[in-house]
Amino acid sequence: MKDKFQTLTSTCVPIQRENIDTDQIIPARFLKATSRKGFGDNLFRDWRYDKDGNPIDSFVLNNPNYGGTILVAGKNFGSGSSREHAAWAVAGYGFKVVISSFFADIFKNNALNNCLLPVVVSDGFLARLFASIDANHGMTVTVDLEKQVVSNNATGETEHFDISPYKKDCILNGFDDIDFLRSNIGEIEKWESSRQMVY
Repeated sequence: MKDKFQTLTSTCVPIQRENIDTDQIIPARFLKATSRKGFGDNLFRDWRYDKDGNPIDSFVLNNPNYGGTILVAGKNFGSGSSREHAAWAVAGYGFKVVISSFFADIFKNNALNNCLLPVVVSDGFLARLFASIDANHGMTVTVDLEKQVVSNNATGETEHFDISPYKKDCILNGFDDIDFLRSNIGEIEKWESSRQMVY
């Protein structure tokens, strides 16, 4: 079971680039491990560090002016290969929400399966959100999963976002798929006992 997610208010880390693929999120050379542990250390590895392992000051994750648990990214985030490790890396770094105007379907599903909330907003809302962050690095965003609303607290602008009812229930309760089944074991057993065996 993971932490429950209902409402989050946080500062944001902006990466205003479109078409960020999974190899940029977590380079293929780091995919040898099969557990989730440690992937956050190599999130955006080739953008964060030079070939000698020194931090690249110009990259946002190395800028102390930015922080928080919400990543704001350009359109078409998570394209490319289907590696679940990309969602592990984003969540492992400490992000709980990724906001973009479009996610690759496989990345979006992998994120939801790992209680990382992908919030899809309009192109206009995203552009204004980037502008607000640029104007004030300390501005915050609120994501209300129960109401399915994201708010730019610098401007007061809000927007509704979609999520499947099943995944919404899982994230609200901190469930993975197995936890969800266990939480409904009474109903499952009741249904099974009501079925007549056929031989």
